[in-house]
Amino acid sequence: MTITITNMRNTDGMLRACMTRDEDRFPRCQDATQGYRTVVPAGEATVLHFENVAPGTYAIALLHDENGNGRADRALGMMPREGFGFSRDAPVRMGPPDFEEAAISIGSSPFQQTIRMRYML
Repeated sequence: MTITITNMRNTDGMLRACMTRDEDRFPRCQDATQGYRTVVPAGEATVLHFENVAPGTYAIALLHDENGNGRADRALGMMPREGFGFSRDAPVRMGPPDFEEAAISIGSSPFQQTIRMRYML
């Protein structure tokens, strides 16, 4: 599985990526046992690879953790201060997309997904 990332606004901090089959854990992926996670320096985050991905339906969430504090910072409790992205460029309305909006089906052959980072502030 290869993920190409576009529209990063800078190389500060870390890029946190998770890919999960667990609908209840998306998009944070905390304690998700049915998925994959990686954290890389933002300056190295143009292409990510997940190896030996089991076939299934997954959703991917990315966070550009610019200050490297390990969490998604928010303004006024709701507005994301840092960049984010989702598989299938799933729409963001009054919160993150549902699993179904970001779901992709992965088989046994190599798979590629391009994810555009978005910034609200």
